[in-house]
Amino acid sequence: MAKAEANTLINLASSLYVIPYFLFSLAAGQLADKYEKSRVIRIIKAAEILIAVLGTIALLTNDRVLSFIVLMLFATHTALFSPVRYAILPQHLKKPELLGGNGLAQVASFAGLLVGTIVGTLLAGYIGQGKPGLLYLSLVMVTVAILGYFSSKAIPLAPSSAPNLKIYWNPITQTLRIMREVVKIPTVFYAIIANSWFWLLSTAYLTQVPSFVRNVLGASEPVITLLLCCLTIGVAIGSLMCESLSRGRVELGLVAVGGLGMTVAGAWLGILSGGYQMLSNASLIEYLKSDGGYTILFITTFFGTAGGIFIVPLYTIIQDRTSEKIRAQVISVNNVLNALFVVIISITIIGLLDLARMTIPQLFSLLAVLNFFMLVLLVFRMPEMLFDTLAWLTYFLPRRTRYEGLERLPPDGPALLLASYSNLLTPFIISGATPRKVRFIPSDSITNSPSLHALLRKSDSVPKNYYGPQTPEPKRKHVAIREAEKNQQLLCILVEENSKEELEGLVILLKEILQESSLPLIPLSIKGSLSRDPTSYRRNLKTLVQVSSPIPVSDITLKRLSDNLKGASLL
Repeated sequence: MAKAEANTLINLASSLYVIPYFLFSLAAGQLADKYEKSRVIRIIKAAEILIAVLGTIALLTNDRVLSFIVLMLFATHTALFSPVRYAILPQHLKKPELLGGNGLAQVASFAGLLVGTIVGTLLAGYIGQGKPGLLYLSLVMVTVAILGYFSSKAIPLAPSSAPNLKIYWNPITQTLRIMREVVKIPTVFYAIIANSWFWLLSTAYLTQVPSFVRNVLGASEPVITLLLCCLTIGVAIGSLMCESLSRGRVELGLVAVGGLGMTVAGAWLGILSGGYQMLSNASLIEYLKSDGGYTILFITTFFGTAGGIFIVPLYTIIQDRTSEKIRAQVISVNNVLNALFVVIISITIIGLLDLARMTIPQLFSLLAVLNFFMLVLLVFRMPEMLFDTLAWLTYFLPRRTRYEGLERLPPDGPALLLASYSNLLTPFIISGATPRKVRFIPSDSITNSPSLHALLRKSDSVPKNYYGPQTPEPKRKHVAIREAEKNQQLLCILVEENSKEELEGLVILLKEILQESSLPLIPLSIKGSLSRDPTSYRRNLKTLVQVSSPIPVSDITLKRLSDNLKGASLL
């Protein structure tokens, strides 16, 4: 519509689109917590129809001012919709389903983003006699808005989580108020920071795709669309993989895996494209025939896949560990920080490319390095992430593991596990095998291993206040078991392997505690052997994790516990 003023109009449009996130996200979070959520969604989707009709008028009359107003209204709609959209998921999904639900939500978002970008661009470019492209574009907008509204009518009721909430309209004071609550839960706070970092990083890469294709690869418009497709398909694949990779658990370990994948992909893309032989306005076929053409498509898809694996657990952590009364408000603060990080990186990129004269491949490499340091910071500030990552790695990568009797572990409620501690891998194997968060009462062997002991304590894998000053060990175990029962937790007592003296003391303690408790005692054995493949140097560790039936109090004897814990030592 105005090619000569394209750059100015695009930058103005981008700026105006971000403003509503700062102004209305916090109010949206409060409304989502105060009122019944499905009704809030229906009102928002009904408003979208009116905005689309107004957008149709703006396009067909070529009213530039009205076009910008509609753009801000669409941004306001998104700012209002996002908190309630994510806050409603925990009310309709069970905890094991939450990660998969968030994965589907991300797939839908990026699929819509991709289809909307391609269809919108094609229709907007199809402007001839009577501007038929704008008419078709308007019909698509209104039709999609109507379909959205009718879809919202099928959403089940989601009762208000804070019906007496007082609405604060000042976005600054409300942001500070919610952030004070968020800081009290460090895992949620750093999950929000990591979430915003993802949008900063993805925006930095996405905004450079057109310039990257034209000025580095020397390719034409279809290659831009192809790269965007690869990125979006990658995010969809990664998001869908999360549920199977985590087995339905809220798994922080995937964040580290996804973050490392983004670092590798970003650095690889920067190095490869830095030495790419630039083409001359190459067609799609010519680009694919060039050296490195398919590799760049693969790296882009890999980056998107890693990004999907990175972002989905973060949304799940925020939803799962935030109080229901402020869940939507916390998500709205997350949206505000996302917008702030996007603004910061947009300004920074202008400085790096225009003032510092950095090339796009150099920018990609720099972002990969920064992402690595951010990942290291997150691991240090969230020790639970490091523990979960090690547990996930011991489950998926170096061993061939069989599991027997996992169905004997209760899906909810308290339970007491009993396992033999053979080496440093033991707690990670147990944590990786169980579908629930496990806390450990360590044996002296772990206590005497400073690094592992510190990791267990900092990652909240040891009961709080377990190491009280001048408290005898039996008393501490007694208190920890009672607290696990009260808090509906899964607690594992690690018994030093072949320690008859420790088992004898444990028999007395367990009989005393479980006589007046319904807490099930479930033995868990880990059997392992190391074999060498004679045809290669690869070493394969075969492991069997076996969960036995609960032991009745009357059967708690030294021989019974010893027999259930027996297993070949892990080497």
